[in-house]
Amino acid sequence: MTATKGLICVSVLAESNEAVLAAIAPVAGLADVVEIRLDGLREPLTPACIAALGKPVLATNRPIWEGGRFAGSEPERIACLEAALRDGARLVDIELRTAPEFRDRLLATARSGGAQVLVSSHDFAATPAAGHLSAILGQMVASGADIGKIVTTAASPTDALRVLSLQQEAAAAAFPLCAFAMGKAGAISRLATLYLGGHMTYAALSPEQATAPGQITIHNLHRLLALLDCPQ
Repeated sequence: MTATKGLICVSVLAESNEAVLAAIAPVAGLADVVEIRLDGLREPLTPACIAALGKPVLATNRPIWEGGRFAGSEPERIACLEAALRDGARLVDIELRTAPEFRDRLLATARSGGAQVLVSSHDFAATPAAGHLSAILGQMVASGADIGKIVTTAASPTDALRVLSLQQEAAAAAFPLCAFAMGKAGAISRLATLYLGGHMTYAALSPEQATAPGQITIHNLHRLLALLDCPQ
């Protein structure tokens, strides 16, 4: 990737450390960041696994109430994220809807280890109006997080454009933002965001291993990038 484009994060939802490593090995050279979904693991994420990936690791422990699989208590969920930070994860995802006391606790843990916090918001039903999206962005900027992630569900090209336009507001606030839409109508936004100021987009290991609707595989994403970057 060139410095003018956003980063590519490949997302893996696997049940064991061994499975995480096996899944990432064939695509490690194509990703800038590896997201490990802790809510998919049936065992603790190990420092050895994080180190072996050779890429910055983004730890995410998505709760059921935000479309994930983690069904435990909030203290347990945050403790898993803190453990990942102590074990070498360089980034951690925390939902905007998380109680402020837990979000602040995670921010403090990340700061103590020189890691970054990404605050996220997902809408699996629709794309809110522009004013609502701007309000979400404003809350993220005020949260103290290092990076924001706003993902909605697009039913039309207009929805996808509305999400992408947030990047102009984020740039004005000097706030790194990942902004794109899920669903078939939003698929193009996952690519376009890389060229329109988006901080990072997320890619799937394969169609069967996608962690969100409309997620492009990392191989197909690189094919598209190669076409766009080809000299005319």
